[in-house]
Amino acid sequence: MDIAYIPSPSTGVIHLGPIPLRGYAFCIIIGVFVAVWLGNKRWIARGGKPGTVADIAVWAVPFGLVGGRLYHVITDYQLYFGEGRNWVDAFKIWEGGLGIWGAIALGAVGAWIGCRLRGIPLPAWADALAPGIALAQACGRWGNWFNQELYGRATDLPWAVEISAGPNRDAGTYHPTFLYESLWCIGVAVLVIWADRRFKLGHGRAFALYVAAYCVGRGWIEYMRVDEAHHILGVRLNVWTSIVVFVLAVIYFVLSAKLRPGREEVVEPDASGGEGGKAAVEAKDKAKDKAKAEGRTEDKAAVEAADAGPKDSAPALAQGAVKADLRKPAVDAEAPEADKS
Repeated sequence: MDIAYIPSPSTGVIHLGPIPLRGYAFCIIIGVFVAVWLGNKRWIARGGKPGTVADIAVWAVPFGLVGGRLYHVITDYQLYFGEGRNWVDAFKIWEGGLGIWGAIALGAVGAWIGCRLRGIPLPAWADALAPGIALAQACGRWGNWFNQELYGRATDLPWAVEISAGPNRDAGTYHPTFLYESLWCIGVAVLVIWADRRFKLGHGRAFALYVAAYCVGRGWIEYMRVDEAHHILGVRLNVWTSIVVFVLAVIYFVLSAKLRPGREEVVEPDASGGEGGKAAVEAKDKAKDKAKAEGRTEDKAAVEAADAGPKDSAPALAQGAVKADLRKPAVDAEAPEADKS
């Protein structure tokens, strides 16, 4: 009797003339767009400027791709540098093979550079992007489906994935670990969004929650996989990595909550929605009210301070108001001379 299963694509690439369109690459690209789109919305809601997330992603994404590939090649070096292997294959990223641990680690370096250039805190940016990264992983895992790789043990469950015969694989139906991890990542994204709204997570804690929650899922999913991997004490390397990273994420979450409770008041000081913009608007309103109350609306310094936009800093506005006050006594001092004449 035939059983239900998830069919796999007969090929992971479609040729548009001489141009190959690869399913794995499409999944990665879609994931990046989803992460930037959601991250941008969350960044603006926190008081940041539109476009900042994308500007920093220009640094983070390339670094992340390089880091993900390096981690994969280093931890599975036998696939590229063993006997009968071609080391050039290590550069064929379109054939699959990105380690999330390396992608996050080196991607964070790229993000740090971008944040330094924009003068914003990396933890705040990471918090805004955290659920988007989880959704990007959910999209990216479907690239493994296109390549018919990283499946689990053989099974006859209705949602098993069909794998065709090929190099280093036997035809059959297997646990679709790519699907399990994709669904888990969606759940992680929902968890982070909920927890961030409920508890006002800040200073990198939303990102730490994402990392810890992902590691829990990656640990049990890794046990189901049957692809070649290094083992330490009988346990797959990625399981050990999940355990270590989970512990580090929890430690950071706890220490951060004690040392820096609450959420950042400002994530991008020069944004109109940040503290700098609010201070400028408040100083502007105060300058207008003071000038009106004292009948000095025509005073140049007061008018300049009142008309200053959010782009001006609060100190500059305050300085304009002070200059207006300094000018007023001078005008009053001349009044008696006018009376004498």
